[in-house]
Amino acid sequence: MEIVWLGHSCFRIRGREATVITDPCPPSTGYTIGKPTADIVTLSHRHDDHSYTKVIAGHPVVLDSPGEYEIHGAFLTGISTHHDGERGSERGENVAFVIEMEDIRICHLGDLGHTPTAGQAEEMTGVDVLLVPVGGNSTIDAPKAAEVVSLLEARLVIPMHYQTPANKGMLDPPDRFLKEMGVTTVEAQPKLSISRATVPHETQVMVLDYKR
Repeated sequence: MEIVWLGHSCFRIRGREATVITDPCPPSTGYTIGKPTADIVTLSHRHDDHSYTKVIAGHPVVLDSPGEYEIHGAFLTGISTHHDGERGSERGENVAFVIEMEDIRICHLGDLGHTPTAGQAEEMTGVDVLLVPVGGNSTIDAPKAAEVVSLLEARLVIPMHYQTPANKGMLDPPDRFLKEMGVTTVEAQPKLSISRATVPHETQVMVLDYKR
C-alpha cells in the first residue's frame, strides 16, 4: 500500500484493489492536488478546504457520514466527532474515518477539534497508521495531538493540517508536535509504502512531503 500526502488534509491511499482520496483541497489552500483518480473519497466535513471533489477523476463513491461501508474490497468506518471542543457548537461536526485495506488499518482524523471520548477512541484504537491534524487554530494543537496519539496507541503517525511554505492558512508549523513526540530530527519523505510486515512495533512519527 502507498500513501502520498497531496497537501493540507488530503492523502492518496492506494491499495491493490482500491484508491482512497481523503479531504480533497482546492488551490485556495495553496496546494494543487491535480486530478487524482479514486474509487472512494472521504470527507471529514463539508468546509470548502476539505471537500473539493470536482477535481477527482473516475467515478468515486463519496463518503461524508458516520457508518460502516464496504467498497472495492476496502472496509471503512465513519466515526462521528466534533470540529471543536464545544461539541460542534462552534465549527460543526467532523467524521473520522478508519480505512482497512490489505490488513492495514488507517485512521484519518479530519479536522478533529477535541480529545476523542472513550467510545470514539475504542473504534480508532490500535490503528497502524494515524493521520492527525497538528496545526491548531481550527483543529487540535500539538500537545492535544500528542495526547490523541498516546490514547489511540497508533504505530505510525503522520502529521497533517499544519503550516508549510505552500499553505495560505494560519496554522502552526509541525515543529511543536515533533517536539511533543520527542522527535529531534526528521526528514520528510515523498511517500509511505507499507505492508503488514513493515508496520513498526512501537509508535513512530513520519513526515511526508506534500506532492508539488
